[in-house]
Amino acid sequence: MTTSITPRQDFEIHPQLADPLLPELLHPDRLLWTPRELAELTSTVTTELTSGLRSLLRFDPDHRWWARLALTDGVELWLLSWLPGQQTKPHDHGGASGSFTVLQGEIGEEYRYPGGPVRRRTHVAGEGIGFGAGRAHQVTGIGSEPAASVHAYSPPLVATREYATLADVPAEIPSLAPILGR
Repeated sequence: MTTSITPRQDFEIHPQLADPLLPELLHPDRLLWTPRELAELTSTVTTELTSGLRSLLRFDPDHRWWARLALTDGVELWLLSWLPGQQTKPHDHGGASGSFTVLQGEIGEEYRYPGGPVRRRTHVAGEGIGFGAGRAHQVTGIGSEPAASVHAYSPPLVATREYATLADVPAEIPSLAPILGR
C-alpha cells in the first residue's frame, strides 16, 4: 500500500500584490525548493513585479522593515528594506535553503558555511544568490541610498538561529527531519 501526501492547493499572497504572475510563480504543489529554484523565484519577482513591490516598500529609520509577500506549503517570500547601516544579527535559517535578490541599492553580506571561513560579498540591484541549508550570514544595508531585497526560504516557517558572531556557527547543518516529519 502506497500512501502519498497531497499538498494543499491554497496559498497566501500579500493583499496589495494583485499581479496575476505571482500565483503562477509560487507553484503551490512544490513542497521543497532547491536553492536554484529559489534564486529564480526572487530574481523573477524583483524583475517582473517591481512596481508592485515599490508600492509596498517602507523605510523605517528605527528598525529594519519587512513584509511577507507570499506563503505556500513549500516556500515563503519576503520583501525587506535596508537603510544604510541597518543589519541583521548573524543567523542561519534553521536548515532551510534560501535566496535573495536585490531590488534596489546595495547590501553587504558576511557569510559562512559550517567549518568554512567567513567571506564577504556586496550585492547590488539586480543581483541575487541562492544558498543551501548550512549558510549563516549577516546582511547589512551599505552605500548611501536605501536598499531593498526579496527573499525566499524553503521549507517555509523554519525558525532562524542567531549567533554572537559568524565564528560561532556550528560545524553541522541543522536537521530538518523533525520539521519535515521524518
